[in-house]
Amino acid sequence: MEKCSKEIEIIDQVSLEMAAECLRTIAHPCRLQLISILLQRPCSVGELAKYCSIPSHMASEHLRLLKDRGLLTNMREGRKIFYSVTEPALVNIIECVRAKFRCIG
Repeated sequence: MEKCSKEIEIIDQVSLEMAAECLRTIAHPCRLQLISILLQRPCSVGELAKYCSIPSHMASEHLRLLKDRGLLTNMREGRKIFYSVTEPALVNIIECVRAKFRCIG
């Protein structure tokens, strides 16, 4: 077997722990759906709940968790709060999910 001459890049433990925490946070079907929608445009809790077919209070809880982890931000317009994605790397994760699992079911 021929050895590869390319150096192996080792990711430091702190970075791996942060990545694992991020992946645990988004590893829920509703959260993945919320992120997918929010990558297309900012939405209110009510809109997101409707798109995901979940009650508004559940959407709010998922959004709160994603926001607390620094993945989303929100902006108030009158009485409504609109959420949007702040973490640009989520685009790549959602593209990977779409590419791998689009044809299932």
